[in-house]
Amino acid sequence: MSIKRPANQESESDPQELGFATRAIYSQKKVSDFADRQRAVTLCGRPFDSNGKAYGPGNIEDDLSTGPSQVLEQKIGELEGAEGGLVLSSALAAFTTLVRSVLSPGDRMITQKSACTATTHLMHSTLSRLGVELVAIDLTEPSNLRAAINDRARLLYVDTPSNPLNALLDIAYVADQGHAHGMIVAVDSTFASPALQRPIEHGADVVLHSLTKYINGHGDTVGGGLFSNAEIIARMRKTALADQALTAIAPNASTLILRGLKTLALRMERHSSTAHVVALTLEAHPAVSWVRYPFLPCHPDYAIARKQMSAGSGMIAFGLHAGEAGARRVTDRLQLIDSAASSGEVGSMICRSADLTRAVPISLRESALCETLGTDFIRLSIGLEDAEDLIEDLWQALATL
Repeated sequence: MSIKRPANQESESDPQELGFATRAIYSQKKVSDFADRQRAVTLCGRPFDSNGKAYGPGNIEDDLSTGPSQVLEQKIGELEGAEGGLVLSSALAAFTTLVRSVLSPGDRMITQKSACTATTHLMHSTLSRLGVELVAIDLTEPSNLRAAINDRARLLYVDTPSNPLNALLDIAYVADQGHAHGMIVAVDSTFASPALQRPIEHGADVVLHSLTKYINGHGDTVGGGLFSNAEIIARMRKTALADQALTAIAPNASTLILRGLKTLALRMERHSSTAHVVALTLEAHPAVSWVRYPFLPCHPDYAIARKQMSAGSGMIAFGLHAGEAGARRVTDRLQLIDSAASSGEVGSMICRSADLTRAVPISLRESALCETLGTDFIRLSIGLEDAEDLIEDLWQALATL
């Protein structure tokens, strides 16, 4: 898009005409000419003080003076195609706020059955504390959803691509099924980010993000976000305000996440391209028994990934023929890739099933709510390093098997 205008010609640009990367950088809704854009760079790049106010006189828009959290809500909301947003202290605070806003004690939340991890445990314990029933099913089979529906089913909640197995659900299909039964449909899109997938465009009502992961991208702060229509956001904001001590995000955290958001498009492109190469290489290694990466044709949900994602993101799940002992040996021998349960950062990180399931009680593992994660499982979060260096590090570690 050209930023040069003929002399004395006034023109306004619809923000939706600007590219994703441009809209991730600029906070103002309309930028009419080059001078205004240069001023916007200065204003939006100013640091915020401890009270969340921008240093220096004047703002392009009044809403910038309200602080970084409001700017962050506006920017991500626009990128997601949502009417509004709410940023909170963590992804758990966002999930809890969502549930408390749309469900009452005795209501039912239906979700896709997934692997038993610490995240599953937190979800289950949160719902139990609020008196909400959790039903986990295979949502790819319509009869399962029909069987799970009762007069208290209010929320259909899915995670796609899922953590940690990279399973995908067709958001448009799930949204149609949920709406047909009068449910609100919420999608955790953390591992895709709005750069690669925008669930509202496919019919979802609410999008949840762990802002700690790709949107921040630097591993130096935490936050969570909810994005939806104006009515649902107003309801969730009221819920969050009633418990600000647990839900309020720090101004400095919002500032750091805003910094990360400016490079999101570029980073997701690099995460995805490198992860695709690494996944192809792992698929060809004789020690590797299986690989799950959304943009590999061998992925069972490959067609869905190509339909609703623009790239495969940076998460890879794979298993080894040597099982748990082999997984431990490989992760211990890596020299460049860090062993950590974190993900979505500039540096690559790897973890085994034990790292993700340590906090899960035996009772939950043996329930029908989730499935036990195989001991051969490895999750690899690809960073921004050169692909050749990551492959060399993996190859020297796999050579021990």
